Amino acid sequence: MQRILYNQCPACGSNNIHHQLHATDHTVSKEAYQIWHCNDCTLRFTQDIPTLNEIGKYYQSQDYISHSDTQKGLVNKLYHLVRNYTLGTKLRLIKKVTRKESGQLLDIGAGTGAFLHTMQAAGWQATGLEPDETARQVAKARYQTDLLTPDYVYTLADGKYDAITLWHVLEHVHDLQGYFQRFAALLKHDGRLIIAVPNYTSYDAAYYKSEWAAYDVPRHLYHFSPKSMELLAAKHGFVVQTIKPMWFDSFYVSMLSEKYRNGAVLYVAAVLMGLMSNMVALFKKHRCSSQIYVLKKA
Repeated sequence: MQRILYNQCPACGSNNIHHQLHATDHTVSKEAYQIWHCNDCTLRFTQDIPTLNEIGKYYQSQDYISHSDTQKGLVNKLYHLVRNYTLGTKLRLIKKVTRKESGQLLDIGAGTGAFLHTMQAAGWQATGLEPDETARQVAKARYQTDLLTPDYVYTLADGKYDAITLWHVLEHVHDLQGYFQRFAALLKHDGRLIIAVPNYTSYDAAYYKSEWAAYDVPRHLYHFSPKSMELLAAKHGFVVQTIKPMWFDSFYVSMLSEKYRNGAVLYVAAVLMGLMSNMVALFKKHRCSSQIYVLKKA
């Protein structure tokens, strides 16, 4: 199998990089991967990742919920309950930051289409891109929504979109620089780019270390800090307008992390860790387990 080995940071291009930790793919292959750290922009990134043509098989699991939509097990049932609630909060966020009740939206990594359907039902003209064929089929059957394959990002009309959203997707994208170039081209001059990613500077990440579930190697190619996101945005002509915490993520990630560490979900321990992580984030700025970055053109 072909692999990608970085000799410099994939975000800023610095050679000032070093090995930080090892992490295991607990979902599919059980393979171990190195995670490296950039001393300049502070991005972390997974080394020896499968190529774009090879990585698909690392998503082939019923446990990969954003593609399978499984409700098997308590953790996945809780995920769906929270998702149904947060769909409304995402809609309200987009209306607020774009100052529009309706408009043109591009959702990259649309999964099974729940968010796209929410936006369409609210009157938005919404287009979705999704690499997984099974997820696209679920979206078609459930919402009568035709999702496009990701290569359309390079051919969609420039200057069309009021908002582009990536909900836990940017960390999966091989062509990081190319996608940011397309974001700048696709957005209207007053459009907003909304990116949700895990935050390795969170308390739960520090506690679980290599077993922090949001490292999710090799599917997560990059592991962002607030600083790395701000510098990457600036490189492509964006500024971070605001950073929003995703309070529920700390509980979900802690449940999975407990499972990886102990072989079973210790729910009390996971809830306590989620609470502790969120408490730290209340008092230390931008330390939530996952965060939403709202970007605008500089």
